[in-house]
Amino acid sequence: MSTPNTDFIRDFLLELLQTPSPTGNTDVAIELVEKYCAQLGLETYRTPKRSLVAKLPSQKNAPAITVASHVDTLGAMVREIKGNGRLKLTMLGGYLPASVVGEYCTIETASGKTVSGTVLLTQQSVHIHGKAEMNKLGANMDNLEVRLDARTTSEEETKELGIAVGDFVSWDTRTQYTEAGFIKSRHLDNKAGVAASLGAAEMMIRSQQTATQPTYLYFSNYEEVGHGAAAGIPADTEELLVIDMAPVGSGQSSDEFGVSICVKDSGGPYDLHMKQKLVKLAEAKELPYNLDVYVHYGSDGTAALFAGVDARVGLIGPGIDASHAYERTHLDSILNSVELIVAYLTQT
Repeated sequence: MSTPNTDFIRDFLLELLQTPSPTGNTDVAIELVEKYCAQLGLETYRTPKRSLVAKLPSQKNAPAITVASHVDTLGAMVREIKGNGRLKLTMLGGYLPASVVGEYCTIETASGKTVSGTVLLTQQSVHIHGKAEMNKLGANMDNLEVRLDARTTSEEETKELGIAVGDFVSWDTRTQYTEAGFIKSRHLDNKAGVAASLGAAEMMIRSQQTATQPTYLYFSNYEEVGHGAAAGIPADTEELLVIDMAPVGSGQSSDEFGVSICVKDSGGPYDLHMKQKLVKLAEAKELPYNLDVYVHYGSDGTAALFAGVDARVGLIGPGIDASHAYERTHLDSILNSVELIVAYLTQT
């Protein structure tokens, strides 16, 4: 019996995590996914919005299934070059500013040059401001700044580095794969989901399994700002299976080991019939799974539905702890997601 290729999935995920792709600046990550698709022998094309679509071999001509996952991540853009040469940021995606205080980052200029830096509070030193004053300050985008790793103490000197308003800022992912099988990194949302999607394709091709319906893999690049799958879903899609992270924490049933099946998020319930099929397949395969509701959450499925895509939509994915911060999952959760994707695409 065929099983997921652990080495392929892990190695691809670690490479993708090290490839910056903040929303709006995802070409390099899309090219990486495109390269792996080519290695699997999959034909691909780009949509006008520069998302990527690949087609899997299928048994018959019928309404299609699209499996969607997003390569774009949280990040920031330069909003202002301050008089002291440091940078004020505007966020890309939704996260708490406190979650990036102290994080290393990279600024990419319009010419492609990169400059490293660190995100700090404007009053960061306890020896200068004191603990009481710093505790009152809190963290918001107005009192965060990037200290550049360059000799600059003025707006003019920073501009001479090639940095300008609108340059993209990516966070250092600090990716680690532990002996126990945990993966710690920023941006597991949703690069773990992309790895599951591609891992499912690899497993099917290696084991010579073909999808029972025409099947597309859709890799979107604007999910974190809400309009990723609002366009570009292949027109013959009847079912849209979204692969995205499952929040792990208080009040959630998702964990870091099984595959999660979302029944509802902020956009409303997902398709009942798809949920029932996914549950039936998970139980038949004896996969550990969790049904869950994500209150503060939207996905490419949400974007597609609100854009008027006439398809049944379901959502599954690996469980991610501390989502939109320094995240963690276990490789087992990704592997279980792969197994459920393959079972869904090859069901008779």
